[in-house]
Amino acid sequence: MTVLDRVQALLRAHQTTFSLSSHAPVYTSAQAARVRGEELKTGAKALIVKADDQFVMLVLPGDRKLDNKLIKTKLGCKSLRFATREEVEDLTGLQIGSIPPFGSLFGMTTYCDRALGDNQRINFNAGSHTESINIGYADYIRVEKPALADFSKHQP
Repeated sequence: MTVLDRVQALLRAHQTTFSLSSHAPVYTSAQAARVRGEELKTGAKALIVKADDQFVMLVLPGDRKLDNKLIKTKLGCKSLRFATREEVEDLTGLQIGSIPPFGSLFGMTTYCDRALGDNQRINFNAGSHTESINIGYADYIRVEKPALADFSKHQP
């Protein structure tokens, strides 16, 4: 079962309405927003980080960036770093930029930045650089049950 299949199965199991779209390959949040015809802030950017000795998933709006100080405080960790490309592939079987915002699919705790909740609907890559899913933000929270926190800031 592919990650896309797993995401769709998870959403269907929770009776979640979603739409799937195929598009040209995208590798950044800005490219994804353009090809989807959506605002950058609706993109749910999934980042995998290593907090002390544990990998976790952080989800934030596409128009924001991680605030290391805030997330370290939230996680109560001393060290924090982005997972390497190899670690991401080992943990998820996916390439950076194609990861859906469901840490639960990969055995990771998911933290979602509250700023993503400013959107009625969110969009994310669904296991590849060419397929995206659009769902209601409330449905995402209901299905994934991420820990909510403030850990992003506007990009300069």
